[in-house]
Amino acid sequence: MGVERAVTRWYVRRQEIQQDIDVQQARLEQLRKEDSLERGVVERQLVEARLRLHNLGPCPKSMMG
Repeated sequence: MGVERAVTRWYVRRQEIQQDIDVQQARLEQLRKEDSLERGVVERQLVEARLRLHNLGPCPKSMMG
C-alpha cells in the first residue's frame, strides 16, 4: 500500500508541475513580442518549474508489473 501511495503522490506532483510549465510557456508565447520585465520574470519561473520537475526524479516504482 505504501508504494502505491508514493507513486500516486509522485504522479500528482508531476502533473501539477507540468501544468505550471504549460501555463508559463503560454504566458511566454504571449509576451515574446514584447520586451518587458514581466517576460524575464516568466522565463525565470519557467526555468524554476523545469528544475522542480527535474528534481522530482523518476517514478518511485513503475505502474506496470
